[in-house]
Amino acid sequence: MGLIHVMENLSDPSKLGGGIAVAFVATIYGVGSANLLFLPIANKLKALIGHQVTIREMLIEGLGSIANGENPRVIETKLQGYIL
Repeated sequence: MGLIHVMENLSDPSKLGGGIAVAFVATIYGVGSANLLFLPIANKLKALIGHQVTIREMLIEGLGSIANGENPRVIETKLQGYIL
């Protein structure tokens, strides 16, 4: 928004300083909030979703193996691969 106001006031140089200051502050807020708030939240969500996907894959593998009548020891060995 700040840059839009700067472009509107190009014909009046006395108003450029305020618009540039607003644009700079908005940029600082954007960079700060991205690095301090949104990126950490996104990384935490990625880790949580990855963990949930692993649990669901493990569940599908185990239930599929049970349905196929595989030996419980073989199923246990398969599922331990997800834990390590």
